[in-house]
Amino acid sequence: MGCGRVGSTLAQRLEGRGHSVAVIDSDPDAFRRLGPSFAGMTVTGLGFDRDIQRRAGIERADAFAAVSSGDNSNIISARVAREQFGVDTVVARIYDPGRAEVYERLGVPTVATVTWAADQVLRKLLPAGHSSVVYTDPSGKVRADQVFVPQAWVGRTVGALESATRTRVASVSRYGAAEIPDTAMVLQDGDVLHLFSRISDSETVFATLSEGPRQEES
Repeated sequence: MGCGRVGSTLAQRLEGRGHSVAVIDSDPDAFRRLGPSFAGMTVTGLGFDRDIQRRAGIERADAFAAVSSGDNSNIISARVAREQFGVDTVVARIYDPGRAEVYERLGVPTVATVTWAADQVLRKLLPAGHSSVVYTDPSGKVRADQVFVPQAWVGRTVGALESATRTRVASVSRYGAAEIPDTAMVLQDGDVLHLFSRISDSETVFATLSEGPRQEES
């Protein structure tokens, strides 16, 4: 639902991967963004209208994405798809970060556009050691951070860092390529970690990252 830049790009990519796609938008001119090669269905109307969703084939859908420019329209559309038509996989784009957090806790997966874009820019601006949250689970117990390896940990192993911080390193990006590390992997300058930790341990985790290994771990 929504055929702006995000919606049209999403539809084209899904179709390019072999999926059948239907796109809903209240403005018929918006479908021009799909291009002449788009073979899917286009439906003009309000995405939260049940009859419009039926016309788009919601009763046969495996997933529903609400990516219009309106937060209210997106969340209502996503809830209609899930609650009225039983679509298990739904996602809504939400501009307001506060609303996005609320809907996540209610079980509606969201993409908080403003927060995500700001984090992407911060990751490219800030120096090693900076961390930004990329995921918080709905229960509020576990978080995932993207962390630029601090100099104090360069030359140390993933296992040593995990042991000292009580975290799990899910992946390491090096020179633009990500891999799942083993505990013996030695960290290098410029590495980017995806780090999972308990929210309750956050203060200790990032203090330890900043301070580096204790003397007995050196």
